[in-house]
Amino acid sequence: MPQDSNHLSGNEKRSRLSNLLSFFNDKNEKVEEGKFMRSNEKVNDLIVQSDFISRDLSWLKFNERVLDQVRDTERSLFDRLKFLAITASNLDEFFSIRVGSLYNYLDYGKERVDYSGLREVPFRKTLLKALQGFVAEQNHCYKQELLPLFEKHRAAIATMKDLTEAEKAKVSDYFDRTIYPMLTPMLYDYTHVFPVLLAKVLILGVITQTSGTTSEEDRKLSFVQLPLNLPRFYVIERDNEILFLPIENIVRAYIKKLYRNVDIVSTNLLRIIRNGDFSLEENDDMEVDFIDEIKQKIKNRRLGRVVKVEVESDVDEDLLSLLKKRWEIDDFNIYRADNLLDYTCFWQIIKHNEFKDQIPPLHPPVPPLSIGRERITDIFEVMRERDILLHHPYNNFEPVLQLLEQAAEDPNVLSIKLTIYRLAKNSRVTEALLTAAENGKHVAVLFEVKARFDEENNIREAQRLQKAGCFVIYGIGLLKTHTKLLLIVRNEGEKVVRYAHLSTGNYNEETARLYTDIGLLTTNEEYTHDISEFFNVITGHSLPSDYRNLITAPRQMRERLIAMIQQEAENARQGLPSGICIKINSLEDRAVIDELYKASQAGVPIDLIVRGICCLRPGRTDLSDNIRVKSIVGNFLEHSRIFYFHNAGNPLVYGGSADVMVRSFDRRIESLFILVNERVKQEAILMLNYNLRDNVNSYELQEDGTYEKCHVGEGTEAFDIHKVFFEVKPDDVMQARLFEKQDKLLADNHTNAEMLEEIDSEEKNN
Repeated sequence: MPQDSNHLSGNEKRSRLSNLLSFFNDKNEKVEEGKFMRSNEKVNDLIVQSDFISRDLSWLKFNERVLDQVRDTERSLFDRLKFLAITASNLDEFFSIRVGSLYNYLDYGKERVDYSGLREVPFRKTLLKALQGFVAEQNHCYKQELLPLFEKHRAAIATMKDLTEAEKAKVSDYFDRTIYPMLTPMLYDYTHVFPVLLAKVLILGVITQTSGTTSEEDRKLSFVQLPLNLPRFYVIERDNEILFLPIENIVRAYIKKLYRNVDIVSTNLLRIIRNGDFSLEENDDMEVDFIDEIKQKIKNRRLGRVVKVEVESDVDEDLLSLLKKRWEIDDFNIYRADNLLDYTCFWQIIKHNEFKDQIPPLHPPVPPLSIGRERITDIFEVMRERDILLHHPYNNFEPVLQLLEQAAEDPNVLSIKLTIYRLAKNSRVTEALLTAAENGKHVAVLFEVKARFDEENNIREAQRLQKAGCFVIYGIGLLKTHTKLLLIVRNEGEKVVRYAHLSTGNYNEETARLYTDIGLLTTNEEYTHDISEFFNVITGHSLPSDYRNLITAPRQMRERLIAMIQQEAENARQGLPSGICIKINSLEDRAVIDELYKASQAGVPIDLIVRGICCLRPGRTDLSDNIRVKSIVGNFLEHSRIFYFHNAGNPLVYGGSADVMVRSFDRRIESLFILVNERVKQEAILMLNYNLRDNVNSYELQEDGTYEKCHVGEGTEAFDIHKVFFEVKPDDVMQARLFEKQDKLLADNHTNAEMLEEIDSEEKNN
C-alpha cells in the first residue's frame, strides 16, 4: 500500500518530487523529440519535392565544396589552411547578409517563402541547423586533419604552458607595453547599460566577484574587446619550431591586471556577427546627401541585430543565457568550438615568411592568343588591328592597365569613361584616371559606392577622383552599377577612334590574378557606339534605342535571355540542332529556370556550369532530364559569365557581368556583350568546352540537391582547367565544339583549315 505523502519527511518529499519531475521531463522530451522528428520529416519532404533548390541551402553546399579543398591531402598544410580561412570569411559574410536578410523578415513580421517552399520561421531553423552542421565539420577538419600536421612543419598553436620562463617574460612585456593600454573593461549591471559590442571582434565576457565572497549575487559581468588592429598571434621563433600564441591566451593570462582586488570567476571568449543587410530608401527630398546616407547605413550596420554568436564549448551557461535574452536569439544562433574562434586568423600563419613557399606559386600568365606576345609597345595600334579576348588569370591584366595608363598620358586622347565596382588597394586604375584628369582629359566615372563591404573604400577613392576634376556619378538611384565597361576616345587626325574594353570582372589588378574572367578589347564601331549610348543614358537624361551588341539590365536582359532559350526549344521541336551552355556564378531567377525546364522537356541538351548558388534542380524526370549542372571549385575563383546558344549551327555567344539572378535583372545595371568576331567566339567556345571536360575541380549537382565530386577514372587522363588553360594553342581553339551530336545534324564539311582561312579573310576585310 503506497504511503500517504503527508507522512513523508522533507527529504523524501523532495526525492519523490525530483523523480516525478524527471519522469515528466523525460516524457516531455520524448514528446518534443517526436514532434521535432515529425516536423523535420515534413520539412525534408517539402524541400525534396520542390522543383527549386533553396538559394541559401545551395550557397551552403558551395561553401562545403570549398571546405572539400581543406580535406585534399594532396595540398600542403598551408594551402589547406588558406581554404579553411576562406570558408570562414565566406561564412561571416553569409551570416551578415543572408541570415541578416532573413531576420529582416522575422523581426518586422514580413512574409517570406523560400524556393524550398518553407515559410520564414521553419526555414530559419532548417538553415541555422544546417549551418551548425557545417561549422561542426569545419572544426573537425581543423582539429582532426590539420592540427596534427603542424608539428611536421615545425609550427604549433601555443598556450602559455608551452612557453619557457624567458618567453613568458617577453610575452608579459608585450602585454604591458602593447595590449594592456588598449583594453577597456565595460561593466554591465543595473547602473551601467549593456555595452555595444562590435562584430567580428574577439570579446572576453569576464565574470568577477569581490575577493573572499562566494555569493552569486555579488558577481559582476563585464566585457573586454580584444584589439582588432593587433595580430591574432604573438609569434615566438625558436631554433627548431615557430610558436603562434593567440592573443586571447595572453589576455587571459594577465587579466588580473585589469581586475585588481577581485576574483576572476570565469573568462569566456565569444565573437558575434551582426545583420549587415541594408538597403537605401527612395527619398523625394533632393537635398538629402546620397553619400551621407551611405555613411549612415555603414554605421547602422555596426549596430545591427546579432545573428550569430561563436563561443567556446565550456562557456559559462549563465552568461550565455543572458546574451540569448539580451539579443533575442536561441540555441540555433549559438556556435560552439573547442578550438580557435575565427579561422580567418590563419592568414597570418600562411603569410609568415617561413611558410610563404608552402603555398604553390601562381603560374606566370601567358600571352593572349589574339596577340601571341606578352609585351605590347602600343596598345592602340594592336587594338586597331584586331579584337583581343583576354582570359584572366591565364592572360595578364596588364593590357587593360596599359590601355588606361597610355590613354592618360597620350595627348591625342580626348576622354575616358568607365564603370567601377571594386578596386584594388593602391589601384593603378585610380592613379591612371588621376593622371588623365591632371593632363586635361575629360574623365567620367560611374563609381558604385554601394558595393557591399567596399563602400568606405569606394567613397574615398571616388572623392579623390572628384577633387582631381573627374566627373563622378555615384550610382543610379537604388540600382547597383555592376557592369564593367571602358571607353576611350582618341583623335587620330582625320577621324576620331573609340577604344573599348568590355569585361566580366572588375577593374582590379589584384583579383585579376586569382579570378577567372574574360575581357574584350575592341575598336569595333558596333561595340563602341553601344557603349557611348550606354554612358549617355546613365550620365544624362536619355533613353537608348536598341543596342546592337549589348543586352542590358534592368531594361531587357531577362526577356532577351528567355527569348533565346525559347528559340532553342523551338529548334528542338522542329528537329533542328539545339543546345544551351551557360557558365555563371549563380542561377536563381525563377522565370529563367522555368524556361530552361521547358527547353529540357522540348529535348534541348543543356549544360550549366554554376560555381555557387544553383536553384535549378537537374535530372528530374519529365522536368529537367536533359539538364546537367556542374560546379568548378579549385585554385582560381570561377568568375566569368559566358552564355552559348547553338542557334541551329550559328552559335550566339555572350560574355558579361550578369548572373542569372533576380538582383542582376531587376536591381542592377548590367550588360552582356555578344562576341561577333569568329576567332574570339571560338576562344569562348573553347573555354566552355574545357570547363565541361574538367574532371579535377568539378562537382556534379544531383537531383536531390547534393553534389558529387568528379574523379579521374581508371584509364582516364586528368583534365585540370586551372592548368591546361596556360597551355592552349591556336589549333585547340579552332577544334573546339559544343554539342557535337547536334552538329552532326548539319552537313557541315568545313575543315578546321578552311574555317581558319575564312576567319583570317574576314579579319583582313575588316
